[in-house]
Amino acid sequence: MPITHPAFLRGLVDEYEALAAEEAAGASGARQRARDLAYTLCVSTGARDVRPALETAHRLLTAVPERETAGVPE
Repeated sequence: MPITHPAFLRGLVDEYEALAAEEAAGASGARQRARDLAYTLCVSTGARDVRPALETAHRLLTAVPERETAGVPE
């Protein structure tokens, strides 16, 4: 499994969950971006489906100090 920087992973999770909430509320136009994010989450966590990918991402993010998830490295 690739090692993904926690800040990058946090950004993926946050954006995916925000788009999923928008879709659930009936917003249109977010579907393709949500699919792209789901794919990237799966690749980043070594999962084949977005649900296990999110579970893995949340588990990984709870294991690192918050300051490491605060900003995306340059």
